[in-house]
Amino acid sequence: MLSSIFVRFKTGLSYTAILSALIMSGCTLTGQQEQPLTPAAKAEMEMKQFQKVIDDSQGLASLDVIRAYIGLETLITDPQLHQKNIDDTWLTLTKLTPEQRRGVVIKADENTLQGWLDLLNTYEYNKDDADKLSTAVREWQTRYPRNPAALTLPASLLRLSQPSVSTSSQIALLLPLTGQAKVFGEAIRQGFLDAQSGLPQPQAMPEPQAPKNDDSLASILEELGISNTETSATNSDTTKASTDNSETNQVKEEKETETFSGNMTVQLDPIAQNSRQVIVYDTNSQPIDVLLKKAQQDGANLIVGPLLKPEVMKTIELQSGLPVLALNELESVPSATTVCFFSLSPEDETRNAAQHLRQQQKSNPLIIVPDNKFGQRMAQTFADEWQHTGGGTVLQQTFSSVESLKASINRGVGIRMTGTPVLPTANAPLPLETQSIPSAGGAIDSVYIIATSDELTLIKPMIDMAISTKKRPPIYVSSRSNQGGTGPDFRMEMEGIQFSDIPLMTGANLPLMQKASSKFANDYSLMRLYAMGIDAWSLANNYNDLTKGSLRFNGISGSLRVENNCTVYRELPWMQFKQGKIEPVAQ
Repeated sequence: MLSSIFVRFKTGLSYTAILSALIMSGCTLTGQQEQPLTPAAKAEMEMKQFQKVIDDSQGLASLDVIRAYIGLETLITDPQLHQKNIDDTWLTLTKLTPEQRRGVVIKADENTLQGWLDLLNTYEYNKDDADKLSTAVREWQTRYPRNPAALTLPASLLRLSQPSVSTSSQIALLLPLTGQAKVFGEAIRQGFLDAQSGLPQPQAMPEPQAPKNDDSLASILEELGISNTETSATNSDTTKASTDNSETNQVKEEKETETFSGNMTVQLDPIAQNSRQVIVYDTNSQPIDVLLKKAQQDGANLIVGPLLKPEVMKTIELQSGLPVLALNELESVPSATTVCFFSLSPEDETRNAAQHLRQQQKSNPLIIVPDNKFGQRMAQTFADEWQHTGGGTVLQQTFSSVESLKASINRGVGIRMTGTPVLPTANAPLPLETQSIPSAGGAIDSVYIIATSDELTLIKPMIDMAISTKKRPPIYVSSRSNQGGTGPDFRMEMEGIQFSDIPLMTGANLPLMQKASSKFANDYSLMRLYAMGIDAWSLANNYNDLTKGSLRFNGISGSLRVENNCTVYRELPWMQFKQGKIEPVAQ
């Protein structure tokens, strides 16, 4: 009996020891042992661990965060996410304090971290001289050929390490000067070259008149961010003919000397005049890759252009090594590119409108846009910017053709102050850390309309049909409504409405506006492109500041500043119709 109990006791001890060993090794007695992690599962688990370190830092820089970025880099396969990791690693490095840098202890196997820190030192020692920085970065890439930043430089450092553009360097201007878009290219070319040779100075001048125009090139105009109802010229011969009629236009202009009331408050910066050589290339004459090579062989140190989006994308893909100021933007811009972007972006104007309404303490806007892809894009841009600056939900209404608007008026159908919500996009910018304007309880307190002058003359009375004028919220409109040929009757009808437009079209430099209106038969769309050409010249003369992100310039097409990916953002002045005149809106 005793022996039996002793045996059972010893057996129990053995089982206990075995069980303890199994538990310590991570096994169970269920017969279903855990399978080892697959490489993909293991990578996912490691990515989560690294990401947690980054998220927990709440934006504060440290060696642990940098190590987490380095660990993540080896696990990322998506090219765009990989570039973002490189950019974020560099941004975190530049945030390290001098004390943090001096206290770094690098382990023997941390060659990648050592390379990153050496790159930071290279940048700090040479950042004030673009040419020295460019050379130093290339030498660093030779020392650390396997470092992820050596294979793909951080986007901001890539721009900064480009050789500086000399103020006497030759410029290659790439524009469509034949084919369907030649009238647009010619307007920009004239603005660019006129700015080089000198422009008239501001003084009092009458408002121009404009003839009606066709919209045969509407798709290109929309791409360039210009109203698609104005352009009458289809080739340079039409432009020449309009210039021949400048005396007749001048007589019309002199009849409206009182259009602009008071002095315009828009500040314009001086435009450089110099003898830099400019060679113009027609982008319809040869493929863009051939033209870029030819420009380089001709001695060009800076490319301005191309204008149309397919050619801009091709220029990015070619990576010619030449500094480029493209005259259009892309919906998706690769971060690792040395190309800078400048355009008459309608998105810029719409974002500016959202900011303006916020500054005027509005809280519940209604946006009225065309019922097409362009209108949808503008409504989305407005809503994203509105919420980015702390606003709430934006409501929208759409309209189709002028004929349908007229039919609605004939039926007595007005536009009520209601709409459908514009949902934020997945890639909408995060809200700024600002105090949100109090909600007005859902009541519409402002209306922003993107329409032509013909459409606006129908939309405004449709709003008046549905709501008392005394209760009607303030109306704001885009530059599409500011077209030539509207006259004093239109201005009286639009009493109190605020609109945005480029400084050239708001009387900031009346003699220049007169020159442009005579040159282009008062075609406002071409006049805006002419202004774009003038500012392109100014940007080319300040290209080094442009790539550094430090440029602030009050130009003819707007107040310009540089944003992410070396993209020029335009802020427009706001004007209002008052007693048949145009005057600036007090800020």
